[in-house]
Amino acid sequence: MPTYQSVPLAGTEVWLLPDKALFWPAEQALLIADAHFGKAAAFRRLGQPVPSGTTEDNLQRLDALLEAYPSRQLFFLGDFLHAPESRSEHLTARLARWRRQHIGLAITLIRGNHDRRAGDPPRALDIDVVDEPLLLGPLALRHEPEPHPTHHVLAGHLHPAFRLRGRERTQLRLPCFCLDEAVSLLPAFGAFTGAMEIRPAPQRRIFVVAEGAVWPVATSAR
Repeated sequence: MPTYQSVPLAGTEVWLLPDKALFWPAEQALLIADAHFGKAAAFRRLGQPVPSGTTEDNLQRLDALLEAYPSRQLFFLGDFLHAPESRSEHLTARLARWRRQHIGLAITLIRGNHDRRAGDPPRALDIDVVDEPLLLGPLALRHEPEPHPTHHVLAGHLHPAFRLRGRERTQLRLPCFCLDEAVSLLPAFGAFTGAMEIRPAPQRRIFVVAEGAVWPVATSAR
């Protein structure tokens, strides 16, 4: 069984990846939502005891995805940086080193709500920054999950998760992809983010991320 799920979406094929990203073979494009680089550092600057190393973890995961899936372009569906406090010299230098390892990769950020507060990425990162939506083929790339009149929307922002209920009242809340008729959601890529629980609904397809794979969930609207 493949670790990813290949699914039809708006007349094209996309791959839902276990590292909470989406690959679009027809465009050789990797899409991630809500990286929130510098979130932990921003919290620590406010005196909150949160773990370090999240940026390094996120970049290593991103490197592994770019190596595994032949991508000409990388799209961030909003919230690249978490806050103004994230713009430290250390983070900027680390992101710049990472960018130099991927000089030939076209990178685009669709601005999200955190980007409007944190500001655009430093120019040294050579990232094209655009407002939402960005229309590409049959898809509208957004941060906010708002429908588009002519295109199927891929978005982030909500950090979707699904609660699996087992025997003896056991429960797991797992990050998920949520595919609806007009708007589909990617899970948050960032390693230090919260989540919003998604409920079953008519025509909704839910895929949870667990154990290094992506699993379809059999649901019925309730």
